[in-house]
Amino acid sequence: MTEQILIATLILAPLIGFFINGLRFRSPNGVLAGSIASVAAGISFLASVLLVLRLVDMPKEARQITAHFFDWIRVGDFSVPASFLVDPISAIMILVVTGVGTLIHIFSIGYMSHDPRPAKYFAYLNLFLFNMLLLVLGDNLLIMFVGWEGVGLCSYLLIGFWFTDREKAAAGMKAFITNRIGDAGFLLGIFTLFFAFGTVDFAELASRMPEVAEVGWTGPIALACLFLFIGATGKSAQIPLYVWLPDAMAGPTPVSALIHAATMVTAGVYMIVRMSHVFVLAPNVMMLIAVVGALTALLAALIGFTQNDIKKVLAYSTVSQLGFMFLGVGVGAFMPAMFHLMTHAFFKALMFLGSGSVIHAMHEEQDIRKMGGLWKLMPITHATFVVGWLAIIGMPPFAGFFSKDEILWYTMTGNMGHPILWLIGILAAVGTAFYMTRLMCLVFWGQSRVDSKVHPHEAPLNMTLPLIALAVLSAIGGWIGIPHALAQFIPGHPPHLLGDWIKPALVPLSLDPGSDLLELILMGVSVSLAGISAWFAYDSYLKNPSRPAELAKRLGRGYEVVANKYYVDEFYFGRIVNPLIALSKGLWAYVDVNFIDKATYFLSDLVAGGGRALRSLHGGNLQQYAMYIVLGLVVALIYVMI
Repeated sequence: MTEQILIATLILAPLIGFFINGLRFRSPNGVLAGSIASVAAGISFLASVLLVLRLVDMPKEARQITAHFFDWIRVGDFSVPASFLVDPISAIMILVVTGVGTLIHIFSIGYMSHDPRPAKYFAYLNLFLFNMLLLVLGDNLLIMFVGWEGVGLCSYLLIGFWFTDREKAAAGMKAFITNRIGDAGFLLGIFTLFFAFGTVDFAELASRMPEVAEVGWTGPIALACLFLFIGATGKSAQIPLYVWLPDAMAGPTPVSALIHAATMVTAGVYMIVRMSHVFVLAPNVMMLIAVVGALTALLAALIGFTQNDIKKVLAYSTVSQLGFMFLGVGVGAFMPAMFHLMTHAFFKALMFLGSGSVIHAMHEEQDIRKMGGLWKLMPITHATFVVGWLAIIGMPPFAGFFSKDEILWYTMTGNMGHPILWLIGILAAVGTAFYMTRLMCLVFWGQSRVDSKVHPHEAPLNMTLPLIALAVLSAIGGWIGIPHALAQFIPGHPPHLLGDWIKPALVPLSLDPGSDLLELILMGVSVSLAGISAWFAYDSYLKNPSRPAELAKRLGRGYEVVANKYYVDEFYFGRIVNPLIALSKGLWAYVDVNFIDKATYFLSDLVAGGGRALRSLHGGNLQQYAMYIVLGLVVALIYVMI
């Protein structure tokens, strides 16, 4: 009963915060609204910690807490309970969602202090947490889908929060529509699994899976996995549905941190890990996931080279890092993918909030070409951003090094991996090191290019404290997953804590991780190439600032294509969106107006004319009535005579 109360508290605390701030949504008191929302998120985090501690006390194979509250859907023999599951997989997610989410709430108190509608903003933020918790805690696909749709709605509300700006409103709509495309695939996947196996419960699905994998593409498992992956490409911004995520920067910066780091974009990765017992039986789909993830990681990293909006650089970085996670799940490295999901939440939330601190100090300026030299004026933001930079480019001993290199390790040596995928992953990591170092150089280092009218300053304490906490997590968060190849050189040989924690909850795979020496060599290659790339970016943007323009000129058309994001948006508008609009207009003009409307008008005129004709028969003229009677008698007599 105590565990049920904890799970109920975990889920309902943000919902209560949403209702409190929602009822007073016109209040301009940002401190009060932010405090209410932060306390609600903090209560959820405390409940998460207590639940995880209870799991720790359980035997490894029995680490599972379930809470059944009521029967949600019951039709004949089919029933869907409102049941929630806390196990090693969802435990990682609830700690990340509520922990990082609480820090983002606290940061928002300072960031949104001048907004006229803070209560409405914090209500949406709490609702976002509530729906994400539904998504990760539901013990069946339908509860997950409710949360899945809920975070989609909240992303629309928060990305377009400043809806009086048409561009920002359009960004929210773009995110909403793109996700609906993926969600259609997600629904088809749920239907396929239900019709094939008669259940949507995760545990029952696992027990009903066959022992032999499907070889082709047309079996129910392969089709279901393919549809589910389409849903994941929308929610987690993979090719071809990644286009919404960079535009999601239109919302307040803490919203970007919440979406990109702790909540919505990780949903696709979590869903595949949760459904790993199904996906491993569709090896063709697994390979497709790995290829899409690798290409997304590389292509998004290349776009990051050319972006000048500080938030757009981080946005494409998120798309690239999500590609690493999908590369991991695609090669069967489910634990490393969850590991990178966790560490990425730390350093990406740190960097987005750090960018928010910079934007706040620069009076809403986001162009990195108009910054520079901010390390002197914003020492705390700079120091924490440096930690995030070292973590994301994979420098040891920071968090990103352990999780990213573990994915690359399994990509090279795992039974489902391939050297070409490893090479693409390495190129993406090298690109990450370059464009993130470029960001550091243009924002914090070198000569100041700040407008004389702007006077940057350090953020207030309620904004810098979350940065410091996230910097600590970004620095040491990877230590719970020290690989054996490195642990053997550390006194006491620390175990891979995350691996030991999550292994019992994952489908068992026969992975051949190879030798420790090979792993050390691959780590050395990865770190060395990233270091060289970072040094080259530093040298190019600080020591030889004319070099980037010269390189861009040499690349010519190639640079232009990357700078314009491969013209993907233009292609979508030119080949899909605009033709659909033209088709819709044509259907309206020729089918709706000229056929349906005219047919409706004709029928209504016919009925109205008939009514007028019948009305003329009831004019109240007795002589006319007598004539009708006589005519009727004549007709009746003629009929009888005939």
